[in-house]
Formats: sequence, structure tokens, C-alpha cells
Amino acid sequence: MQSVERAAALLRAVAAATGPAGSATALAEAAGLNRTTTWRILTTLEQQRLVAYDKETGTYSLGFGLIDLAGQAGGAALVTSARLVLQHLAAEAGETAALAMIRGGMLTYVAEAPAGAVVAAGWQGREVAVHATSTGKVLLAYSHPADVPLLLGVPRGRRLPRFTPATITSLSELELELALTRKRGYAVCRGEFESSAWGVSAPVLDAAGRPVAVVSVWGPSERLSEDRFPALGQLAVAAAAAIAGRTPAL
Repeated sequence: MQSVERAAALLRAVAAATGPAGSATALAEAAGLNRTTTWRILTTLEQQRLVAYDKETGTYSLGFGLIDLAGQAGGAALVTSARLVLQHLAAEAGETAALAMIRGGMLTYVAEAPAGAVVAAGWQGREVAVHATSTGKVLLAYSHPADVPLLLGVPRGRRLPRFTPATITSLSELELELALTRKRGYAVCRGEFESSAWGVSAPVLDAAGRPVAVVSVWGPSERLSEDRFPALGQLAVAAAAAIAGRTPAL
């Protein structure tokens, strides 16, 4: 029980830490533990992906594993609160709106709202490739850098899997796309997972800026053309903020 209490204390300290306060020494002091015990517990938590270590800064942050756990524990409540927002988004965009979350380490669509009479194949319950969808690019762009290789599942230097002629298979090209995603606040997909599916996605972020879900608008290229990306991207960003509770519900 003592080990569990110490691990919980360290997780709380990591969650509250910013900047240098995230170093092992500072975390040991914050949790009231000696350095040896702190290092041992942090190493175990990192192996379980509950914390992430930044070698450049020497600091720890909460890991992707906690997002996975949170998605499974609180997913139903988030889906329920998101339904009205998705319906409003679909009506305004004239395309299908969807919500994706991490389930068992995979990005999975958990809710969707069609746009009136617009007929489209459903994605709910489907798992998607993170590098070949706007949904996945958002998750990669807003995740801790140490978690990105784990999410991709491809060793550095290897090509990413190709699904269509438009799929990004170069890691360096993907990194540029992720930087652009962070800059504008949403990601885009030009038929990279399925040639017929184009879309935009925005992150639902928690108070610490971690992605807990992703909002998407998608449809066929003949309707969802590239010139619509900026406007649809802003709609997705607004919807994600509403779901996160940072703005009033749409």
C-alpha cells in the first residue's frame, strides 16, 4: 500500500509541476520522498506510460497512458455531453461530425452526427491510423513528443504505412504537418486513409493542454473541397472548445 501511496503522490506532483518543478529532484521534494525512491517509482511509471520524460529539459509530465485510462473511465460522460455539440456542428458544416477518443491504446470514433439528409458511411467504432487521418494528426500534434513514436508504432528511419496515393509516409514530412497543425489549431486530411474521405479535426484539450478527444468534420472530396478547410477547421475548433467546457455550448 505504501508503494501505491507514493506513486499516487508522485503522479499528483507531476500533474501540478511546470518547468523546473518537473525535475526528479523537485518532484521528490514535493512528494516528500527521497531521491532513490523517486527515481525508482518514476522509472516504473514511465515504463507504464503514466509519465513521460523529456531528456532535453530533464523534466517529467503526465504520460499518454493516463489519457488512455481517462478516456476509458470518463468516455461515456464525454460522449453524452458532446452529442448536442456534434449535432450542431454537423448542421452548420453540412457534413458528418464525429468524436474520437483513445480506447485501449487505439484512436477510435465513439460518436457521430450526420448532416440531415446527407448520406455517408459511418465511422463510429472504427479504429484509424494516426498518421493518415486529420483525427490522428491532431492527437500526434498535441501529445507529448515522447509519446509520438509510441503512437506511430514505427521506428525512426522507417517509412510510415501507405493507404492511398495521398498518404504521408515520410516522418519528416509528417513532422512539418504536425507543426502546421499546432499553429492553426486543426489538422486536415486529403483522402490519406481512404481516398473518398476528406476532413478536418480539432483537439478537445484538458486543463493542462493534453488531448482527451478529437472532433472531426469529414465527407467526400466533391463536397468537402480543400477551399472549405479553413472555415470547417474553425467550426471544429469552436466545437472542441465547447466540449471541453472552455466556451458555452454551441
